[in-house]
Amino acid sequence: MTDFEKRAVTDPSGFVVLSDFVPSIVQEIRYHSTYNFIGDRIDGYEEPVALLTIEAARALKNAASELMVKGFRIKVFDAYRPATAVRHFILWGIEDTDIRMKPYFYPDLAKQEIFARGYIAKQSSHSRGSALDLTLIDMASGKELDMGSPFDFFGEISHPDYKGITGEQYENRMLLRNCMLRNGFAPLDCEWWHFMLADEPYPDTYFDFPVSSSYLRK
Repeated sequence: MTDFEKRAVTDPSGFVVLSDFVPSIVQEIRYHSTYNFIGDRIDGYEEPVALLTIEAARALKNAASELMVKGFRIKVFDAYRPATAVRHFILWGIEDTDIRMKPYFYPDLAKQEIFARGYIAKQSSHSRGSALDLTLIDMASGKELDMGSPFDFFGEISHPDYKGITGEQYENRMLLRNCMLRNGFAPLDCEWWHFMLADEPYPDTYFDFPVSSSYLRK
């Protein structure tokens, strides 16, 4: 990698702290915690904060405004994900025999199947800065909408078009999906919670600076 390329992947100038840009969002950054499919804080997550490219943040702001009118708030589980974190995922899959979180996140799959079926990729669109994982909160009750499966549950039930869930659960997924599509995001066929800005500004760059608001504000 050239010096220019190294500077490019560690340059956060095109990113914003999402809560500064969209104050209405709720954040539960799972990879900063131990409640995730690995069971440890993930490398590169120095702060429980969502970062996103300016372009994706603008689009999400429009989606959040539309949803608030309907009585819902966006809750974000993950946004920008450094390449360092993806390497953590891959090494866990290859070298680590620990499966303590299997009952919660992949009860019906062997660890290797998570990668083979595309739930975790060797390069993540999150590392390009314009993808995020989210759900909706009902403002009246303060509770998450029932989407039929939890975030990061690896299995067919989490596919957006899975029909083995209740009508209400499916409608909740479509509420989120249709709003995100109207505001310029594209879905993923195996995760109801994942969306990426269709016209992403850095389609070929996988960034690797830490998830940290202070890093952006240097």
